[in-house]
Amino acid sequence: MSTPRIVVTGATGFVGSAVLRRLAEQDRRATVHAVSRTQAPAALSGAHRVGADLADAPSLRGVCDGADVLLSLASYVGPDADRCTAVNAAGTAALVAEARRAGVGRIVHLSTCAVYGPGPHRGQDAAELTPAPVSAASGSRLAGERPVLDAGGLVLRAGLVLGRGDRWAVPALVDAFRRVPAGWAGGAGLASFVDVDDLARLIVALALGGGEAADATGVLHAHHPEPVRNRDLMDALAEHRVLPARPDADWSWRRCLDALAATPGWVSERQFTLLAGDHWYRADTAWERAGIAPGPGPLSRIGPAARWYRERGGAAPG
Repeated sequence: MSTPRIVVTGATGFVGSAVLRRLAEQDRRATVHAVSRTQAPAALSGAHRVGADLADAPSLRGVCDGADVLLSLASYVGPDADRCTAVNAAGTAALVAEARRAGVGRIVHLSTCAVYGPGPHRGQDAAELTPAPVSAASGSRLAGERPVLDAGGLVLRAGLVLGRGDRWAVPALVDAFRRVPAGWAGGAGLASFVDVDDLARLIVALALGGGEAADATGVLHAHHPEPVRNRDLMDALAEHRVLPARPDADWSWRRCLDALAATPGWVSERQFTLLAGDHWYRADTAWERAGIAPGPGPLSRIGPAARWYRERGGAAPG
């Protein structure tokens, strides 16, 4: 692909803006069309902005014309079930239909490991798991995978994504620690995480690379191959003053849940279980197919994002 023409949806979002930065750094010859609902020039990194909304199918007409690659990175993860369906399921289907009409040769779509449900999950590959989503957001994102797979595209299910701009993972940990100020069942839980810039590297490599990257289809996990232990993550957050202190006592799981329920906050028991329990997934294949190294891991990336996290605190997403 000599001078790729790339369409990126969700271009002003957390992951989408990181992907745009990566594209700008890696291939200045590429023509990038950044699809977004809102005008945000500073986030577009030299890309051409295209106004469209996944929840408004007619607005998508023509967005993929002339494109070689579609990076489908837009999603809605809020509590509005109707909007989840409109954006994540129907919107993605309409977008993929438009890409197929335009003859786009490569489709890469970002999904989430939340489609697997409450777990626990311990090191399985995508082929070894049966999705069992428990929320409108994860259920609609699972539905949005189907048109991509039917079109011969690649679905990337990511674990929890960290970095500047993260409004969910670390803010949820901060809210939960305020309510449960202890080691959660010894802090032994393992979970899959990825730094947003490393995820962007992976997405771009799988979208634009040749050989095994170009041939990758189906479903792959997209996060760092090494899971992160909860106590190590909490220690790193305390070291960077994102948390007020390291946990100095261990509470049983039952005591943790009782304390969470007794103290007001926005993180639910289900979300707390996802953060504190075992939810890690094998992800070697994606990096091998991409032909790039995953890097030292998300804990080493906490420092550059620490100021963002300190300023945000445990605020709810929104």
